[in-house]
Amino acid sequence: MIGELATSKAGHDKERLYMIVGEEGECVYLCDGRLRGVEHPKKKKKKHIQIIHSSAQGTLIQIIKQNLPGERDEINRQIRKTLEDYLSNK
Repeated sequence: MIGELATSKAGHDKERLYMIVGEEGECVYLCDGRLRGVEHPKKKKKKHIQIIHSSAQGTLIQIIKQNLPGERDEINRQIRKTLEDYLSNK
């Protein structure tokens, strides 16, 4: 699931667009590159998100999985760009 886009179906962030940056059991970790960067992803249950089957580029997924502290600003920038591109093509 890492690298796929998702929208929140419940909570105060309802209908907000995120990228999945982690997965743990019944929960996923979401990031938007602005309010929620890779250093502090939002934890949300899978039943409270709607997956959008438009995954990120393979290189971005590999960078997210490594999550190196020195590259977090670049990861957040690329996530923001991916989300903006999706919204502009919607």
